[in-house]
Amino acid sequence: MSDLTKIIDDLRAEGEQLYNFLLTLDESDWSRATTFKSWTVNDVVEHLHMSDYLGVVSHKGTDQFNALREQMSDPKLKPGEFSKQITGNTTGRELLDRWKALFTEMCDRFATTEPGRRLTWVGPDMDISMFATARFMETWSHSWAIYDMMSVTKTSTDSIKHIATIGVRTYGWTFVNREEKRPEPKPYVKLTAPSGEIWEWNEPQADNIVEGSAVEFCQVVTQCRNIDDVNLSVIGGPANQWMDVAQCFAGPPNDPPAAGTRV
Repeated sequence: MSDLTKIIDDLRAEGEQLYNFLLTLDESDWSRATTFKSWTVNDVVEHLHMSDYLGVVSHKGTDQFNALREQMSDPKLKPGEFSKQITGNTTGRELLDRWKALFTEMCDRFATTEPGRRLTWVGPDMDISMFATARFMETWSHSWAIYDMMSVTKTSTDSIKHIATIGVRTYGWTFVNREEKRPEPKPYVKLTAPSGEIWEWNEPQADNIVEGSAVEFCQVVTQCRNIDDVNLSVIGGPANQWMDVAQCFAGPPNDPPAAGTRV
């Protein structure tokens, strides 16, 4: 199995898991606020739908994507207005079905793409494998807000190694993005996967290490959790500086949720 096939299969499975969970929600749940910026479930799914829509348009071609980007930058549009146009201003089950149909189209398109093809994006262009990985990361991370709201424990598989790998690789990016000097050396990262397998990155260092649950590490680097709200063992200056502000996703610097607000 190629790397591209593996990430697309994992992306499909993650979307299917979220879809099946959302089917269990009552209609009233969709308008409840989550602990992620007080977004409702409708807001979360609308955001995922919009991002997947951008992915589909980008896959169709650079010209189509640039035309869409120009539409989105129209100063006459109110915040969130364009996204609601794309979703047909739907909510609840109707929004869920629209998202799932588009998500499936996106995965089908990616599955027929030659490895190495690069897609235009709002940030730097990304190759198709990285693009699919980013969609996996966002689907996984945003779903936590809904699981948390419903007080349901989300089940993760070893597919989250995609996220853990991005988390480790963006060590330097976290600080560059904040216009700060990167602490050296890079910490040793030793994580226990959902299956019990041990994953390791960087040179072993007893005095500069992040160790513990891979799920919790992924929650921290995607800013689903504050480092104080997980049980990771963090030892050493560089490791602590990193975990305090870790950010594995693109965009301007974001601060993690305040301790105790997303648990």
